[in-house]
Amino acid sequence: MKKILSFFAIFTFLLSYAQIDNVADGESITFRIHYGILNAGTANLTTKKTNYMGVPHLYVKGTGKTTGAVKAFFKVEDLYESFINTETGLPSFYVRNVREGSYRQHFETVFNHDNNTLILTDKKTPANGSKVIKSVKGVQDMLSCFYYLRSKSTSELKVGTVINMNVWIDDEMFPFQLKVTGMEDLKTKFGTINCLKIIPSVKSGRVFKEKEGVTMWVTNDANHIPMLLQAELAVGSLKASIDDLKNVKYPLKYIK
Repeated sequence: MKKILSFFAIFTFLLSYAQIDNVADGESITFRIHYGILNAGTANLTTKKTNYMGVPHLYVKGTGKTTGAVKAFFKVEDLYESFINTETGLPSFYVRNVREGSYRQHFETVFNHDNNTLILTDKKTPANGSKVIKSVKGVQDMLSCFYYLRSKSTSELKVGTVINMNVWIDDEMFPFQLKVTGMEDLKTKFGTINCLKIIPSVKSGRVFKEKEGVTMWVTNDANHIPMLLQAELAVGSLKASIDDLKNVKYPLKYIK
């Protein structure tokens, strides 16, 4: 159950700069997390339109927590925040503040896309101070890449597309390769909806069981909302299914 929100970051990618105009102010998406047969927790993403350094941004807040029996032996309280430039789709400021069992970490990252650097500050251990790290062009953080993916048109997410990307996760840069493998009618608690099936290639061994042990289904429409995620982990399996939706910009079209 560690790093619940990390599982959502792997489904996102870089193509080119793009405006984020398909996400409503006040949108909320909630997922129910299952670890094996256990109802293990929830993850929530909310948005708010705001200004950061005088520039229009989308503020995204992500939370993840364990519930029920799982919480009794492994408590998770994760908080992620990102300020995303709505004109470029790139992150300006990112926060990762997590409590996972006895593990604690609190990082803040400032992105400078003009010279491809970032400033990482360890808030948990202030004595470590801040450090400047060389980055790459168009780097995304764990939350911004999720909304960057959603900003793409259906023509940019064609079946057969293979895309390479770089995502800043925790305090490291991770390369991923994403494949749009097909379309599928997916049954959800709200009804059946047509989805794109997406498989990222991930580094196995640390978290995931196999190189391609993760699959995600996103709505095949202008919203590109993730409806289901399945992951084979190094120990056990995880599933995240859509549990609640609020203030989605475009109405979802369910199959009758």
